[in-house]
Amino acid sequence: MMDAFYVVFGQGRELDPLQMGLRSIAIFVIGLALIRVSGRRSFGQRSPFDSVVVILLGATLSRAIVGASPFIATVVASFVIVVCHRVLAWACMRSRRFELLVGGTEREVYSDGKFHADEMHAALVTRTDVEESVRQKTGSRSMDNVAAAILERNGEVSVIRKRA
Repeated sequence: MMDAFYVVFGQGRELDPLQMGLRSIAIFVIGLALIRVSGRRSFGQRSPFDSVVVILLGATLSRAIVGASPFIATVVASFVIVVCHRVLAWACMRSRRFELLVGGTEREVYSDGKFHADEMHAALVTRTDVEESVRQKTGSRSMDNVAAAILERNGEVSVIRKRA
């Protein structure tokens, strides 16, 4: 059985184009299955917590395609990464403290006509970063119509406009 596996998928770094192509198809299907196990969260919200899964899966699964690591071991490692993500996401749902530890918190970087230097410093965000987000979201160079700007956990700046 394993001999047939090695004939079809190759072994080590000595892979021909057909074997790499077949590995690519297999990893594509396995990757889709892992994404389904991981859930929509890891590919929808794009928080740093979720991005780690995407980066690790890409890096790990690519090793199986090119033969840099054993095929089965790489798939198992990828599955473990996805299971860890699911367990951490479940724990975040159950504990606000754990969620803050893993996912962080949003920071109000601007409100009532003032930039909040302490929040901006803690998040390593500059005034220019906030102003750029305001221009992109409002289409205006002015901060006059902005009630607040909040740096969200996913790194985006939400802009809340003043009521007219």
